[in-house]
Amino acid sequence: MKTRTTYLDFFNAFRKLGCFSTNQIRLWNGDFDRNNLGRWVDEGKLIRLRQGYYAFPDSKGEIDAPFSFAGKIYPPSYISLHSALSFYGMIPEGIVQITSVTARKTAYFENEFGQFSYHSVKPELMFGYTKDISRINPYLSIYLAFPEKALLDLLYLFPQYQSENDLRELRLDVDFMQEEFDRARSEGYVTRFRSKSLEKRMGLLLKGVLR
Repeated sequence: MKTRTTYLDFFNAFRKLGCFSTNQIRLWNGDFDRNNLGRWVDEGKLIRLRQGYYAFPDSKGEIDAPFSFAGKIYPPSYISLHSALSFYGMIPEGIVQITSVTARKTAYFENEFGQFSYHSVKPELMFGYTKDISRINPYLSIYLAFPEKALLDLLYLFPQYQSENDLRELRLDVDFMQEEFDRARSEGYVTRFRSKSLEKRMGLLLKGVLR
């Protein structure tokens, strides 16, 4: 017989995690009645992020929550590409989707916190990111690419950027690239991709577009 769990007990146990999985719930209480999850979602007490992952509605007030959730609902992954470039102010556009890189297959999820897209790379390319702690909620962690890796991920996964004109369409912030972009780190990263075409495009961008 399942042990009755009150919503308050459940909330107090998992609120600090931000989002959580059914596996974590099972470890917390092996007798937990999973029918509670569907009922609490229907009652607006829980938000389903994807199959097996949930969050509480009050997390919608935390600006960092979607970025933290991105790395938790589809691990291993880290925020990169357009989302990371926008975060650093390297491109002018605001980004609707939260874009991540993963060692798993390409995926897409949509929920009340936003749109989450994941682009697949080989496991050996899962590097060049850091784990940051949210300044708003110290219990939330965010896996975020360094600027140099975010740009390389973009050029690697979107090979349509070939010429100087193509690269100019990215509208990269010249001041950032000249003052904050770590070229030595970029050069070290690009060799790990083992891609001559990527190396060529990155060289074209740094030596041509930003000269």
